[in-house]
Parts: sequence; structure tokens; C-alpha cells
Amino acid sequence: MYYEEKTMKSERIYEGRILNLRVDTVELPNRKYSRREIIEHAGAVVIIPVTEDDEVIMVKQFRKPIDKVILEFPAGIIDKGEQPIEAAQRELGEEVQQNAEELEFLFDSYSSPGFTDENISYFLATGLTPFDGKADEDEFLEVVRIKIPDLIEMLHNFELNDSKVITGALYLENLRLKKHV
Repeated sequence: MYYEEKTMKSERIYEGRILNLRVDTVELPNRKYSRREIIEHAGAVVIIPVTEDDEVIMVKQFRKPIDKVILEFPAGIIDKGEQPIEAAQRELGEEVQQNAEELEFLFDSYSSPGFTDENISYFLATGLTPFDGKADEDEFLEVVRIKIPDLIEMLHNFELNDSKVITGALYLENLRLKKHV
């Protein structure tokens, strides 16, 4: 079966600092037309910082779109001209004041491909040392350390509500299971 949608017209509605919005008119496989609202995003990184004490370093941060404080891994947008690994090291320093001796690329994931092209690159950070730079002045967050078994328990108790954290916690749980096989 043929699934592809052919773009007939594309209109930029909004250009912002972190995203753009366009509306595409597409021809469907059945030759009917539809409109697609698409958020264009530069991409982002998520860092899973693991300490020698079997902890992950995370942040509690208020998120206006949901009007809640949530628990997150350090993460952020990839700046123009920046490679994902560079963004990961920068965000690690800015958000949790750590440098990583080893920053291992894990995988890429689309955040919500039904309406955005945002690609998120996940990294595992180990060999952590204190960051000697400045934290972001416009971010208000609390740095927290959580034992990995406690994070996995939070996952199983449905206490995590950020998809990046759920994905990262599942990755850590899978990594632990592989080590015991």
C-alpha cells in the first residue's frame, strides 16, 4: 500500500526562536486533500547523567504549557551550527553543573511525529565532574539526585509523567537487566 502524502502547498504561519509553524496542503493516497499543521524544530538532546554512586542527576522544573513542576533529565535545544554531542555537554553543564568524561550517544527519537519534526538525541553521561562555567540565568530549577532503583520504582508506580524521563528510565532498567543476564 502507498502511504506517502504529496505536498501541494506549504505556508509559513509563524517563525520563532525555538520553533516555526507551517501549514501544508497535501494530496492523500486516495487523491483527496488535507491540511497538516507542522511544527518545525531544530532538535533537542536529553542527557542521562549517571554517578559512581548509582544515581541519576535530574531537575525539577516548572513547565508553563502544563502549569506543573515535573521531574526531568537535563535536556535542551540544539543551537544553530551545534552538533548534538556539543549541545549535550553544554546542557549538562548549564542545568546540573556537571561535565561528562564520557558522553555516549544512545539513540534518536521523534517526540511527536504527528505534528512536529523534532528529533531528540539521547546521551548517557558518566565520569561526571563539577562544571566550572555558569548555569543558565533564565532557568529556575532544582537539581536532584535519585538512586537508579528508586527511579525504576517510580517508573513502575506511574509516578513519571515526562516521556523523555520514561524513555530514559526504561533504558536504564533494560541496561541493568542485561548486566544480570
